[in-house]
Amino acid sequence: MNSKFEGIVLENSEKIVEMWLEEIGTLRKENRTESISIDLYESTNREFVDVIFTSIKSHGSTNAVEEFSEKIINLGWPLSYITDGLQVFRRVTIDFILRQSERVDTEYISNVLSSVDEWVEPIIRILVNDYSGNWEHIVSLQRVALQELSAPLIPVIDGITIMPLVGTVDTDRAKLIMESLLQGVITHNSEVVLIDITGVPVVDTMVAHHLIQAAEAVRLIGAKCILVGIRPEIAQTIVNLGINLTDFPTKSTLKKGFLTALEITNRKVVNVKSSENDIEKLIESIQGE
Repeated sequence: MNSKFEGIVLENSEKIVEMWLEEIGTLRKENRTESISIDLYESTNREFVDVIFTSIKSHGSTNAVEEFSEKIINLGWPLSYITDGLQVFRRVTIDFILRQSERVDTEYISNVLSSVDEWVEPIIRILVNDYSGNWEHIVSLQRVALQELSAPLIPVIDGITIMPLVGTVDTDRAKLIMESLLQGVITHNSEVVLIDITGVPVVDTMVAHHLIQAAEAVRLIGAKCILVGIRPEIAQTIVNLGINLTDFPTKSTLKKGFLTALEITNRKVVNVKSSENDIEKLIESIQGE
């Protein structure tokens, strides 16, 4: 920063701070900080402006800026607070410097603008980059978490597993479904897999193609797929699109699909009460003989 302008700013730092605090306080609604308590808001403003002045006193050192950035990111402050604060600070500082001189020609104004920008721009860059890096990290973690939850395979009883799908099935997710399905069939020694699409909002040609591929892959390793959760609108879409699911057993509900899976594995649901009555009748007949 130009040494002359730096001197003006440092000598009048309190006045500039007061002007900045007054103006930034009117932007709480715009930068989404209304929910933050007044005490915390005011103390953070003071810390923010101190960091800005520290950067000019330390002649380019960014340590204080980086520490402040980490703090407000961890506290969840919006990026708009930072950008608004620095833009206001730039404007207030430029206006103050210009009012201190009788010279207001184009060259002088240009020198003031470039000098203040030389001071403020690096701070903006650091803070925005830190925010961006933090968001990218969070998004990356969320993506991994969603992938882990996007294709769960749940063993219910020996030989029968269920894969509930929720949300849109795109190409990347279809690949994950295929991998999870094949690995799960082998791990759980499954004979039948129920793919539940109750939570899939749209089944188009691409989604159906992915599901058919998954069912065929499961068949090749010795198991069988049943598609459950076929809602009326989904059934109508499949028919209108001419999608052939002849080799892919379908059921309207998970319950019906599970009963079919029991039949395939040579099991059935037995009414325990009826069974007890049958046993009692058998005992009575034996005793009667």
